[in-house]
Amino acid sequence: MIIKSQSQTKDIENGLYLVSTPIGNLKDITLRAIETLKKSNYILCEDTRVSRVLLNRYEIKSRLISNHKFNESKNLNKIIDLLKSGETIALISDAGTPSISDPGAILVNECIKNNIKIIPIPGPSAVATAVSISGFSEKFIFYGFLPEKKQAITNVFRQISKFDETCVFFVSSKKVNKIIPELKKNFSGRKVIFCREISKLYEEFIRKDIDELKPFIKEPKGELTVVISEKKIDKNDSQVLSESDKNIINKMINIFSVKKITNFINQNRDISKKEIYNYCLKLKNEK
Repeated sequence: MIIKSQSQTKDIENGLYLVSTPIGNLKDITLRAIETLKKSNYILCEDTRVSRVLLNRYEIKSRLISNHKFNESKNLNKIIDLLKSGETIALISDAGTPSISDPGAILVNECIKNNIKIIPIPGPSAVATAVSISGFSEKFIFYGFLPEKKQAITNVFRQISKFDETCVFFVSSKKVNKIIPELKKNFSGRKVIFCREISKLYEEFIRKDIDELKPFIKEPKGELTVVISEKKIDKNDSQVLSESDKNIINKMINIFSVKKITNFINQNRDISKKEIYNYCLKLKNEK
């Protein structure tokens, strides 16, 4: 008599499943996620204590492996060997989509190297949820968790404030008051929404004009998803040609066409094409 192994009898493919889990309300899990977790041989958990609350709720009995940022590299060979042997493994984080600001990227890349199938099971995302209710542009950039050191945070804000799109990042409640001066310095004229405890009992969305921000009197609990509105571009607020710009144009005017010069200067400086074009024509007429 031939007895088939568990992995041979189930109706899902062997490989690594990235399963999104609720970011708060346990009812937000998908039917496909529940089915996948039940049929996985192993579930990689960021914190097994946190994951068991969800898994017990849906009577999921699969074997758990602790897999967090401090041991994911150490676990790597063991997990890859299990996958190569035909086991089906699900990867979850404490909340949301794994490998996005959570452990998982190292394992995913190793699976890619070893031609191991990777299957995403979509679901809750704090980023998409926060942007959807912000009222800001749907075109956004996502940074992730802010760094620890003050200078590093300053550098991050200086960089992402250059983007015209909506900006999203995570910050701990203990750090939120410390970043307010930097927000006002780098994102003046824009709006912000602080999303706290999304989909949980004490869910809260705090909307403010960044220029009017003040430190929180009472420190908000939990991690915050922060969404900053897109940059409002005033067409009448473009820069003017500097003497340096004019010197560059003077050197280019006999070599390149007016159109090429206009495009070149416009790509590197926030100056209207009309102003550049008119200055080029003026030089042409003078020669």
